[in-house]
Amino acid sequence: MSSVDPAAEGERLQKVMAAAGVASRRASEDLIAQGRVTVNGEKVTEPGRRVLPTDLVTVDGVAIQLDTSKRYVMLNKPVGVVSSLADESGRPDLRLFTKDYPERLFNVGRLDAATSGLLILTNDGELAHVLAHPSFGVMKTYIAKVQGVVTAQTIAKLLAGFDLEDGPIVADKARALPGGSGRETLVELTLHSGRNRIVRRMMDAVGHPVIDLVRRQFGPLHLGTLPVGQTRDLTKVELGRVLTLSRSGGQDAAAADDTETEEDRD
Repeated sequence: MSSVDPAAEGERLQKVMAAAGVASRRASEDLIAQGRVTVNGEKVTEPGRRVLPTDLVTVDGVAIQLDTSKRYVMLNKPVGVVSSLADESGRPDLRLFTKDYPERLFNVGRLDAATSGLLILTNDGELAHVLAHPSFGVMKTYIAKVQGVVTAQTIAKLLAGFDLEDGPIVADKARALPGGSGRETLVELTLHSGRNRIVRRMMDAVGHPVIDLVRRQFGPLHLGTLPVGQTRDLTKVELGRVLTLSRSGGQDAAAADDTETEEDRD
């Protein structure tokens, strides 16, 4: 019985690159010849190479989407919506935003009902697993409106870290923002932790309970000017960054044990 050469299957690399919107076929051939394209970590300089949807293709180190059945959507979740696709209590849930998409989308991580901001909706289970897995530690940035005047000493405490009831915690970045009042302060916090309601618990612990909380950034994705309650597909640049991030963390997540992932319920 003769075996099938995997290199003879799939689509030609330059055709796949053109279909992914990287460049025209001719320009894609030039990128390949310049040594700027890799397939599964191997530099490719001949355009005849064939690739499968499961292969990892990068251009200048940034992954491109090969499986066009996968969809990646950014949502600016409103306050009052729970991060579930079937809330048992009948509260407004994410079906409000997924029902008009032909794909069956689900959320990457969670935001609690009182928190608004950036959520990723996708049907790419591998990407969702990696980005939500606690071993990967994707960075998330929040803007919190908190009670009271936050001093430089409080910011220093957030950056130095302290103990909560479920263990030590430290902010990767923290700063007070202009725009507060004598009774309130805007604080920007960046964390890689996905522990339950972690931002609210941190600010409670330093004496500044959260009034309002918005997630502005998830990994390389920024909420930008997307209105509350609106969705949009990721741009090709954003998608390349997210795919690169998820692929780089895939081995770590795959090697980790099967413990339950922590939820981004901040």
